[in-house]
Amino acid sequence: MRRRMFLSAAATAPAALIARPALAATQLRVFISKQERPDVMRKAFDLYEAAHPGVKVALEAGPTTSEAQAQYLNTVLSARDSSLDFFLLDVIRPAQFAAAHWTVPLNKAVGDVPKLMGTYLPAYAAADQVGGDLVALPGFADAMFLYYRKDLLDKYGLKPPATWTELVAQAKQITAGEKTPGLQGLSFQGAPIEGAVCTFLLPYWSTGHDLITAGKPSFDVQAATAALALWRGFIDQGIAPRTIAQATTEDTRQDFQAGKVVFGVCWSYAWALFQGRNSAVVGKVGVAKLPAVPGGSSVSCIGGWQWGVSAFSRHKAEATGLVRFLSSPKIAKLLAVDASMLPVFPATYEDPAVLKADPWFAAAGPVLKTAKSRPVTPRYNAVSEIIRTDFNAVMAGTMQPAAAAKNMAVRLKRVLT
Repeated sequence: MRRRMFLSAAATAPAALIARPALAATQLRVFISKQERPDVMRKAFDLYEAAHPGVKVALEAGPTTSEAQAQYLNTVLSARDSSLDFFLLDVIRPAQFAAAHWTVPLNKAVGDVPKLMGTYLPAYAAADQVGGDLVALPGFADAMFLYYRKDLLDKYGLKPPATWTELVAQAKQITAGEKTPGLQGLSFQGAPIEGAVCTFLLPYWSTGHDLITAGKPSFDVQAATAALALWRGFIDQGIAPRTIAQATTEDTRQDFQAGKVVFGVCWSYAWALFQGRNSAVVGKVGVAKLPAVPGGSSVSCIGGWQWGVSAFSRHKAEATGLVRFLSSPKIAKLLAVDASMLPVFPATYEDPAVLKADPWFAAAGPVLKTAKSRPVTPRYNAVSEIIRTDFNAVMAGTMQPAAAAKNMAVRLKRVLT
């Protein structure tokens, strides 16, 4: 009897094991913008899922602007909502989210942080590290570029300007020679928006100065005065229109695309639109480094998006592993080839497949290598507000450059100390 019972149990054991339900996959939920090509991002998630069958990714696509995205994430994370596991952050946000303890430090997960960050474009090493912690990993890049009418510079035998002084001379020569009504020499962002912060910083950085050095305010009033006077001078000399104080990023892009501008300072997204069906400048556009001040160096302002892991996720380890994959050369190449998103790795700009997919990466790469990060501080919103409003006042003619620079110095010291 005992033998019969033993055989019966042994015979039924495999069936019992087969009948057990399979372990459920870990479900990770990600938040990105609708403008960040959810279709291409889905390809990246699918690649990870194929290699890690125990992980599934649910994608939530939200608002298109940086401000609206930040507002949504602020609401979710301040409520300590655990349903969101990871997300994309504007490059100006990692320090703010880290200070609020909304993101997970990634130091242990990546191991040798200096070695890893040394593989990315230099500006991201600064933007994504706060107080010794690696708080985010680069997703894809962006920067300000000098767009120029290649056909017009070629016509007058000119090379892209290396300095702002050269740009003024070329703009005057071309607009005078063309005699086209309404042709502007230069367009940039003069409205009180985030783009105005970067606009101000271009010549300020070119002098070798920063707003924050070693964690302490290092604002230079003389360099700021010179930077503000430079931009105001473009208006006074007739290079930029007197309405520039109302010009947004889209105004610059649209005017250049319509053939109304010789030189335009704008972000990378404009390039594809300049080659589009409704563009008046198809095949006539060149891209170059930002001009330098005399004796200074060319500097651009970094943009782009960073992957962060929620401090309230119930699956931090799995989310961290996925974020490391998304911030890899393999995915940078995928985003570049399939969506023309700028890579965060210098080497990717030399990849033959990337250059074949979009030859403009050859011109974009050198500009990205000159880019700097805006101040890395939890008080960045206040810093931005100070710079953009005073910059706009100078462009509107309601404040002189020297007075605006002194005002910036006082206000920045207040918020940064």
